[in-house]
Amino acid sequence: MILLDLLFPMRCPVCDRVLPLGEQICPQCAKNLKLIQSPFCRKCGKALPDSRQEYCGDCEQGTHLFREGRALYEYPCIRKSVYRFKYGGRKEYALFYGDEIARHLGKVILSWKPDALIPVPLHSSRKRKRGYNQAGALAAEVGKRLEIPVLSGLIVRVKNTTPLKLLTPAMRQNNLKRAFKICGNVVKLNTIIIIDDIYTTGSTVDAMAAVLQEAGIKHVYFIALAIGKG
Repeated sequence: MILLDLLFPMRCPVCDRVLPLGEQICPQCAKNLKLIQSPFCRKCGKALPDSRQEYCGDCEQGTHLFREGRALYEYPCIRKSVYRFKYGGRKEYALFYGDEIARHLGKVILSWKPDALIPVPLHSSRKRKRGYNQAGALAAEVGKRLEIPVLSGLIVRVKNTTPLKLLTPAMRQNNLKRAFKICGNVVKLNTIIIIDDIYTTGSTVDAMAAVLQEAGIKHVYFIALAIGKG
């Protein structure tokens, strides 16, 4: 094991530099990570500037289909890391981030009493190109640590949608219409947690929640690695 670590050293999931033996993250990067802490939106979990607020501007203006959601970090502090995780082949980042989600958000996840975790699926063409689904890798690590089943194949993306970062909120909703399809038995499922890397407007989670609720799943929550500002 030590020989493997020397031949293939672990890299910091934030800056991607080679780590000292036995470390999970650079000390400086650990200081720079910004956890979402109270006050945060009671619906989507975005950080709020004022403790007197209950909801962010986005959740005050619109209605979401999911019941509640939480995120681990403020997006800017891990933006480059998430990019490498998604597009740079750094699947191993899921080990650290899955551990951090379980450590910091494990209590709230378990309080929702989920029957299963469902990662946001990639279209088959994108998955072939990337080699893996980063949300699936994240869900697998969280599920392992919290002993919650992960149902990666329950819902599939049948429409190869335009990347949401290129679209306005209205365009996102239209882009995701009929993008997802249930491909499994949901009879015994009552509560589901959707796992994703980034939460912005909630369009993807809402589109999945609509399909899941149509299939009879009553409660849909989400957990994201990072979240943007309202």
